Parts: sequence; structure tokens; C-alpha cells
Amino acid sequence: THPDVDAISFVGSTPIAKYVHETATAHGKRVQALGGAKNHAIILPDADMDNAADHLSAAAFGSAGERCMAISVAVAVGEAGDAIVGRVAERAQAVKVAEGTDPDAEMGPIITAASKERMKGIVTAAAEAGAELVVDGREFTVAGKEGGNWFGPTVIDQVGTGMDAYTEEIFGPVLSVVRVQTVEEAIELINSNPYGNGTAIFTSSGSNARKFHRGVHVGMIGVNVPIPVPVAYHSFGGWKNSLFGDKHIYGEEGVAFYTRAKVITQRWPEPTHASGASYNFPSN
Repeated sequence: THPDVDAISFVGSTPIAKYVHETATAHGKRVQALGGAKNHAIILPDADMDNAADHLSAAAFGSAGERCMAISVAVAVGEAGDAIVGRVAERAQAVKVAEGTDPDAEMGPIITAASKERMKGIVTAAAEAGAELVVDGREFTVAGKEGGNWFGPTVIDQVGTGMDAYTEEIFGPVLSVVRVQTVEEAIELINSNPYGNGTAIFTSSGSNARKFHRGVHVGMIGVNVPIPVPVAYHSFGGWKNSLFGDKHIYGEEGVAFYTRAKVITQRWPEPTHASGASYNFPSN
């Protein structure tokens, strides 16, 4: 609300992003406010399963899942279900979890104890509601560092869309697997989610890839690319509850957000032609 502030660029949770946008725009300010995310990756039966599992694991467990572009939901279509879950489980169990000073570490601890406990609660609730805990990282620890905020890579299969494991942005190394029968059903699942930050599809079918990227209501889309973060000269930002405001934060849109244009109309007539003013609106 401060009069010296002309524009606000914000990244945070959806409720706060919405609050910042509503409050600042009510005071005449320009706002781009990025909110939460629940990024899905569709895996079709025709995908290269080993390649998909490699990238899905990295996208779910890299940075301990504590990044807005993490893939937290795998949407397994038809026969892809058992194939992708088994392969991702193997990779989850092989992730080297250690403190950040360990040069071999592939994943570190969770940021806070409170975050760890929140994750444990969500995973436990999913298991109690009927989901299958394929890889359970709740009690993971590192020898000699037992006091750390450790949470191992976790894979939950048969997750329902009403479970917190699906609806909440967990922001940790937890991959929820939802099973559907068709690519159309997968697209509808993504479109019914309130977030629209990033999504991906793993397939060898060009027609299904086109159907996917034309049909999903998501701002950033990867085709056989697990985390579809565009390079800096393209725009970065989602749709729906993942972005409030009309300007994304990369590329030309990002430049436009921080730019206020001037339009200057000038005339430099010779002294002998300085008269001739008209009361009509000029048309040329």
C-alpha cells in the first residue's frame, strides 16, 4: 500500500499471492503474483519407461521436492501404471540422501522439522485412506545425523483425487501416482485441478503429444521434458491459481512488467508555417 511502490513481483503460496494481488491492485499498483503448484506428468503406455522413470524420479526427488516446478503427481495411463511405478520405486530407493556437504549427495534434508511433520501426516493419511505406500520415506535417517530433518524419497500408488496427497502442494520428495485409463481422462484430471503451473507428458506418439499440449489448461508444458522451465527469453508462469496478474516473469513479458511506456507527439514547423492551427481533431 506504500505510495512509493509502483509494482510488486511476488512468489509464494496461492492464498498470499491472491491477497497481494487483490490488495496491491486495489491501490493502483501493477502486480505479478505467482502462487502454488501441483504439477502432473502423464505417462502413456508407449513411452520409453526407463527414460520416463529416470526423469520422473529426478523431477520428483531433486532438490528434495522443494521447488515449485517439481513433479509431484504421476498420471499413469492404462498399462503404464505397473511399469512406471516399479521402475520409479527402484530409483527412489537408490537415491543417495545425505547432508549437502557430502559430494555424493543427490538429495538433502527437508528445510524444517515442521515441514517434515506435515509431510509425514499427509503420507500417513493417504495410506490410511487406502493408497499403497510403495516406497516409504517417513522414518528415513542418515547414520550419525539422526537429528536432521530427513525424509526419504516416497512413492504412493493408487492415490485418490480427494486425498491430501493429491490436493496439497506437499513441497517434499513425495510422488503420488494416480491411475487413469485414457489420455483424455488424464487431460481432464489436470484441467480439473485448481493449479496450472507446469505439466509434462512422456510418450512416443506425436498425435497424443499434440492432443495433450493443446488440451491442458497449464502455463508451462513439457513433452518428454520433466520440468518444463523455459529459457529466459520465453515467459515463465502458470495459469489458474498459479498466477495472479497478466504478466509472466521471464522474457518480453517480464521486461514489459517493469517498463512504463511514454508516447511523445512532436512537431517542429518552420517559423513561416507555425500558424494554421485547427480546431478539428488531427487525422494525419
